[in-house]
Amino acid sequence: MKKFIITLSLFYATAALSQVAIGKSSITPGSAISLEFYDLADNAKGIVVPWVSTVANNPVAYNSTTGTGYRGMPGIIVDGTIIFDLSDKKMKYRKAGAWFNLTGNPTFPLVVKNTSNNDVTFTQFNNVDSSLQDSKAEVNGARVAIGNNGATDTTIGILVLTDTNKAMVLPKVASPHINIINPAPGMMAYDTVKKQLAVFNGTVWSFWKP
Repeated sequence: MKKFIITLSLFYATAALSQVAIGKSSITPGSAISLEFYDLADNAKGIVVPWVSTVANNPVAYNSTTGTGYRGMPGIIVDGTIIFDLSDKKMKYRKAGAWFNLTGNPTFPLVVKNTSNNDVTFTQFNNVDSSLQDSKAEVNGARVAIGNNGATDTTIGILVLTDTNKAMVLPKVASPHINIINPAPGMMAYDTVKKQLAVFNGTVWSFWKP
């Protein structure tokens, strides 16, 4: 089986790769992995899932030149899809044909600790930086498919893992809420201290476990 190592950002690609490692020299030997990331103890980076809207025309129709407005997903959305929903600032995944919230429903005002252990009060979700949105318009058709079926798979998504017997391993970060200094909305990592999935909605981290 071929193994490919990717060290550069992917802007536009359609590929059929068997296994991919990003930020490290090789896939973990003997593991059923489609995609994994740098995972040494000093890692302080997560991955950012796609920013899209689940509420049509919210706030306005999508402008492909500026990258602003409604950024919905056309066509059939498959179970297992993960997004950051711009319409309500929540991380969501698709299950049984419906969207489920990974972020939780915090009650405002919300008080959390920052990296210096000081209290920070939020009265609402932080707004997504519009300048970041404006400068990151997608390339139409940008897509990467990883796995033995990558050349023929037509599933809608920017990154699609096509194998049925392998999975993605998230970036492993010790206490991501402390060590990821500038998280982006939609960031996700595996907390090696709490042994939980950590997701960032632009305001606070949420932690999930089986």
